[in-house]
Amino acid sequence: MEQENRSYTATEEVTPEKTAKAVGSGALEVYATPAMLALMEKAATACLAPLLKEGETSVGAQIGSTHLSPSPLGATVRATATLLSFDGRTARFAVTAEDDFGKIGEGEHTRAVVGAQRFLQRMREKKPL
Repeated sequence: MEQENRSYTATEEVTPEKTAKAVGSGALEVYATPAMLALMEKAATACLAPLLKEGETSVGAQIGSTHLSPSPLGATVRATATLLSFDGRTARFAVTAEDDFGKIGEGEHTRAVVGAQRFLQRMREKKPL
């Protein structure tokens, strides 16, 4: 499948549960930065999914972004992930977010490709410190 120019856009509405006040990342009822980051990851996950082999999944490895502008309750937010590179194990994305009024965020996101069952087994084998 073509890797160049692959992108995916995920969309959600700003609801009370997705505000900074609700998630604890601030005191105001505006779209929370963690919600924006999660939507960016959702877009990247969907963009990469068709390139994965059976039994593989991707996990977030790194995300860096700037939250440029607040979004009010009821606004529609769209996050777009554009694949920059993929070597079969690591995928890098440019991510942007916009609401009904313009750009609200941008950054880069990296996802690692893992075997789903092996990843879960390693998690189950973790011992408390």
